[in-house]
Amino acid sequence: MPDEELIDIKFRLYDGSDIGPFRYSSASTVDMLKQRIVSDWPKGGVIIMHVVVQPSLAKTKTEYSLQLDDNINGLLEL
Repeated sequence: MPDEELIDIKFRLYDGSDIGPFRYSSASTVDMLKQRIVSDWPKGGVIIMHVVVQPSLAKTKTEYSLQLDDNINGLLEL
């Protein structure tokens, strides 16, 4: 079975505290993520958030740069 690609999701609240990070499969649905976050979200108020999606930190820079090199080489061959 191939390694499943994971993404990290973390929310930073206005007071500087964090919810997460949580690791999810890249195949997770928005509803799955929403249910998990809402269960930990502070009650009684509205919070505006900014979400950044990035690859999991578990993927090393070397692996990531090799993948980018392969992608660039593939584009150059077109």
